[in-house]
Amino acid sequence: MLVTKFIVREPLLSAKQQVLGYELRWYGNQQDDGMASDEDLLELVTFVATQLRNEESGWLLSDSVLFFEATPALIASNVVQTLPAKNTVFRLTAADLTDADTHQAVTALRQQGYGFSLCGADAVAPDSPLLALVSHVEVSFGSGIENDTATFGEAHASPIKVVRHLADWQEYDHCAAAGLQAFIGKLYLTPRPEAEKKGLNSAQLIIVQLMQMVRQNADVRELENVLKRDATLAYKLFRYINNVGFGLGAEIQSLRHAVTMLGYSPLYRWLSLLLATAGTGSDSAVLMQTAIVRGRFAELAGHGILPKNEAENLFVVGIFSMLDRLLGIPMEEVLGKIQLSEPVAQALLTRDGMYGPFLALAEACETDNGDIGALADSLFINARQVNEAHLAALAWAQSIKI
Repeated sequence: MLVTKFIVREPLLSAKQQVLGYELRWYGNQQDDGMASDEDLLELVTFVATQLRNEESGWLLSDSVLFFEATPALIASNVVQTLPAKNTVFRLTAADLTDADTHQAVTALRQQGYGFSLCGADAVAPDSPLLALVSHVEVSFGSGIENDTATFGEAHASPIKVVRHLADWQEYDHCAAAGLQAFIGKLYLTPRPEAEKKGLNSAQLIIVQLMQMVRQNADVRELENVLKRDATLAYKLFRYINNVGFGLGAEIQSLRHAVTMLGYSPLYRWLSLLLATAGTGSDSAVLMQTAIVRGRFAELAGHGILPKNEAENLFVVGIFSMLDRLLGIPMEEVLGKIQLSEPVAQALLTRDGMYGPFLALAEACETDNGDIGALADSLFINARQVNEAHLAALAWAQSIKI
């Protein structure tokens, strides 16, 4: 399949900011009415199904749900059934669902377990028979959000209620309190105005100390003595290493074993992952997931372009790109607490240098945050390679089980 477009994603969040799944779509390839073409949607579903399923492991996103824009032509095709029913939701309009053939096709797919989301549900009458056909209903609120949320919550009691395009965190909190269950959009990339300045917690202080010792090639016995201060950290570190697997042929059970089998540079990579996943804030889950996807995406994008050790630095850059949000402090202050190489620091501060463009590319795949095509061209990466790295990063982040 010749792929020339780029996939972008937006997370589907619960009322507690847990990541339920993602909406996937093509970047910058919409028609004048804002809808993608039948051919583009067929291509997207086919590509995603091919990349996120393999013969050995099956579906690679576990329980995560994927939302796709749909048209009657897509629903009528056999392509939709290449995706797992329980993990897939197709978005249709009321006009689509009132078409007799589409209604019949949707009914059959619902019986198989596929989800369908009714777009613009706020314009649909509360007693509409369409509401019995769908698993989700979607709405975008305007200035009268207080009245709208109450009306929407009462009118549509059964399907899962999904809110789009919230303006700020105050609206998010209001909708969550009103009982609306899911949210799609890039609000998570905006810091909460009232977010507390957390700094490094006790676990993160230990991890930073270990990272600095690794950079100095400290004796493994000294590293073990520091790690023993927190048994939970040791457990998480070894679980991460063993979950993803390196074809080591044996389970890693001690730091000494990890250093012997992996070396110091890969250990530093895993400590950076541990640092990013040691946050405790209410918004930590989506930020940690984003950081992991960025890190793995940047690393995969760098394969074949940079030497192996430089690609591992790309992983660290991506992981650390959300530390300012996770810690509630400016990135400059983060870098004052964690000693990083100049190229890594430059990438985190300005998106420049050797690593910066790879991080910028990873960020651009998060709801159109930049010119993906220009960034990919500057790195001599084609659209298919970008999309493969993107979806592989999503699958890898899922395997981490944060």
